[in-house]
Amino acid sequence: MPQHPDDLRPETVLVAGGRPDKAPGASLSTPVTFTSTYVAGGDPDYARSGNPTWSSFEEVLGALEGGTALTFSSGMGAIAAAMSLCPPGGTIVAGRHVYSGTGGLLEQLAADGRCTVLRVPVDDTPAVLDALPGAAVLWLESPSNPMMEIADLPVLCEAARSANVITVCDNTFMTPILQRPLSMGADVVVHSVTKFLAGHSDVVMGATVTADPDLHGKLLARRTLHGAVPGPMETWLALRGMRTLAVRMERGAHSAATLARRLGDHPAVSRVRYPGVGAMLSIELTGGLPAALTLEQRVAVWTNATSLGGVESLLERRRRHALEVDTVPEDLVRLAVGIEHVEDLWADLVQALEPGADPA
Repeated sequence: MPQHPDDLRPETVLVAGGRPDKAPGASLSTPVTFTSTYVAGGDPDYARSGNPTWSSFEEVLGALEGGTALTFSSGMGAIAAAMSLCPPGGTIVAGRHVYSGTGGLLEQLAADGRCTVLRVPVDDTPAVLDALPGAAVLWLESPSNPMMEIADLPVLCEAARSANVITVCDNTFMTPILQRPLSMGADVVVHSVTKFLAGHSDVVMGATVTADPDLHGKLLARRTLHGAVPGPMETWLALRGMRTLAVRMERGAHSAATLARRLGDHPAVSRVRYPGVGAMLSIELTGGLPAALTLEQRVAVWTNATSLGGVESLLERRRRHALEVDTVPEDLVRLAVGIEHVEDLWADLVQALEPGADPA
């Protein structure tokens, strides 16, 4: 890059970072390195330890989040690595509402006796603070998935640091374009790269970022020894997709704000959960579960599917998943806003919310 990454705005880092040197005749784009083996005497010495394509992606994400990034084979691979920072028998304090895969892994760790898990409402700052004494890890999502609760990250991270608790923040929803948890005091950031970072619903990948060399070393050892490494092609696709993150987030966030405002006035919607920023929102329906099922069936521009962060808009009733906690309302529908024209997205929701259709 022509300047140090700290001197560049995120939109520029996304485009300029992780590129080959600008020598005459050099490739503009980062090549994909397909190899399992390296000639002895260099670094890396084996493909499970490193790959130049990973390095390019990690350079960009690390610069964006303000730390050192590591790629993983999936978001859950990154989550599992971050949870391994809790020592055997330790306590993890986590939000009552988190990504269902995260919640499922927490339940499994607790059931196996690997750790104690305390679940608290992440938007209740006193409740989180009361749970911190004696804990090893504080696990945060802000906004939470799918309830869109907001945590007071600076306050909670400072309190955790004072109590010698490692703070992990899943930044998948916000991305470093909208929120940088390390700058607020978090120790580790986790991403499902599958979502907004890669942005095209064609890659499964994860990442961690930390500014702490000791934590980075532990996460690297976990990735290497447990083999949760991504393929070079997936990493290259994620890097290519990440180049457009800023413009995708700008479009999606603008549309999400418009839809949230209009849905708040729609008689078929009883509640809109929108944190005021980002491309994610959830709604609850006046007609309850039958209305939510009908909405899923009737949309045409939106797709009823699990995931988020792609160029296409997706919606789903989250309680259809067995791992989702029962404090999530049965009729809650999570909306992941893509880059389609907002008026087409709105018209599709309006026709799908019309009364009189038979539910499943």
